[in-house]
Amino acid sequence: MTNVGVVGASGRMGIEVCRAVLAADDLDLVAAVDSRSAGRTVGEVAATESDLAISDEFGAIIEAGADVVVDFTVAEAARTTLLAAAKADMHAVVGTSGFDTSDLDAFREAFVRSNCLIAPNFAIGAVLMMRFAEMASPFFDSAEVIELHHDAKIDAPSGTAMRTAERMAEASSEWADDPTRNEILSGARGGAGPAGIPIHSIRMRGLVAHQEVLLGAAGQTLSIRHDTIDRTSFMPGVLLAVRRIHELIGLTVGLDALLDI
Repeated sequence: MTNVGVVGASGRMGIEVCRAVLAADDLDLVAAVDSRSAGRTVGEVAATESDLAISDEFGAIIEAGADVVVDFTVAEAARTTLLAAAKADMHAVVGTSGFDTSDLDAFREAFVRSNCLIAPNFAIGAVLMMRFAEMASPFFDSAEVIELHHDAKIDAPSGTAMRTAERMAEASSEWADDPTRNEILSGARGGAGPAGIPIHSIRMRGLVAHQEVLLGAAGQTLSIRHDTIDRTSFMPGVLLAVRRIHELIGLTVGLDALLDI
């Protein structure tokens, strides 16, 4: 059995992680942390059978002897959580976005006796979308990324969109210049991502997580789209990471390392 602790246990993703871990025969949910629901049980928050009390202190995860901590919170909180996990020689599986280069450098330096996997997206289809966009990039002259999320997402662009553009820029540096000369509304052309690839962010009620990559060349276009219509789609990737995090070394960014793609 692998003992698992969840930080952000009463958030949208945290609830799904708790349910998935509880349903897995080879995993044991030993601790849950979320200051918003401290004192309540996982069963009450996630509408499942569990009398595990939710704590507001990360120390509860260490005391419970967790082998792996899963973090779906916000960058400000996760910076502290991940360093504490590394200090406790605990593996970390992270779906939190908003980290910058200095954060990754700090995590890389901290995780020397345990491992940390940070993935911008745990949906297998989304990981494939990023890989397909990367593969297609050398064959096209222009590209744009459109990401669409629910209206409770506070950061823009999404980590998935940023990572997609980064991988596309690494795959090809030959991108046509933006022809726009008169932007009537500031920001109408989106934000300039890596290699100048425009990234557009949409926040709307009724959405979960969606992304489309558009690529164009003379006489043709290619659209690569992934739609997450339910957060359960992330759970196979999360559980894969929890089960195999021990195989990695130090800091790993992206689920690709566990999918052999």
